[in-house]
Amino acid sequence: MSKAQKRKRLNQGDGESKTPVIKSAVDGGDPYPALLRPTAEECRDVRDALLSLHGFPPEFASYRRKRLRLFSAVDDHGTQCTVKPEPLDEAEEESVLDGLVKILLSQNTTESNSLRAFASLKAAFPKWEDVLAAESISIENAIRCGGLAPKKAVCIKNILNRLQNEKGVLCLEYLRSLSVDEVKSELSQFKGVGPKTVSCVLMFNLQHNDFPVDTHVFEIAKALGWVPKTADRNKTYVHLNRRIPDELKFDLNCLLYTHGKLCSNCKKNVGKPKAKAKAKEASPSPDNCPLVRFSDLV
Repeated sequence: MSKAQKRKRLNQGDGESKTPVIKSAVDGGDPYPALLRPTAEECRDVRDALLSLHGFPPEFASYRRKRLRLFSAVDDHGTQCTVKPEPLDEAEEESVLDGLVKILLSQNTTESNSLRAFASLKAAFPKWEDVLAAESISIENAIRCGGLAPKKAVCIKNILNRLQNEKGVLCLEYLRSLSVDEVKSELSQFKGVGPKTVSCVLMFNLQHNDFPVDTHVFEIAKALGWVPKTADRNKTYVHLNRRIPDELKFDLNCLLYTHGKLCSNCKKNVGKPKAKAKAKEASPSPDNCPLVRFSDLV
């Protein structure tokens, strides 16, 4: 098969079909079954190229160590075997509830601001029971540096109230024993917790092989031709989770997110002048962006 034929075959389904997508196909199947990209080889090549350029992002290193401890054995058939994890450093211990709130605080702000907001919240209210008992304005003041404080404070209070009323305890550790679908069902009941947040909890805190789709991942996936240009984020999430090999999902997701933040060639709608200058300074030039050669195939 020639390169042109192979490319044509890989890109079948690159536009929206005129036939409406059946809802069940979006929920449980692949919304783009004729689109054979990304291939496992493409995923591995992009992962390796970004790893060579950026190294592994340090902010995700502790989560990666947890995964390596949990999935450190492979049987003769290439199947991952769960083994008893080694004890974690105290700094790496994070409850599922802590993780969920961290992810909520990271919405529409920078990594440094969200971490400051979480640290400020824990300093003001060491226990989640303290947060539940606090006035909303006090919670807002504690997390104000992370932006959207009123909205995020309401969301946090709603989660804690629901847990207290339904479980009698402010804890989400029971999610560790549930399946992916069961976790999605449980977390989606919390007002303000959307699909991307649920997917992040699955990948980071519960060590499931899930592939969240944030703005950076979404834009790069479209640029690479991994989903149609007209795709939405929900369909992109379903398609990529079916196409990307489980063993590559975590590293590839973290690297695409990091690259989307740093590379001005791949970055969409960089905000304020300071952020734009910072991105340009940290960014590889378009000629050196490793994703250019992959997107040229589209």
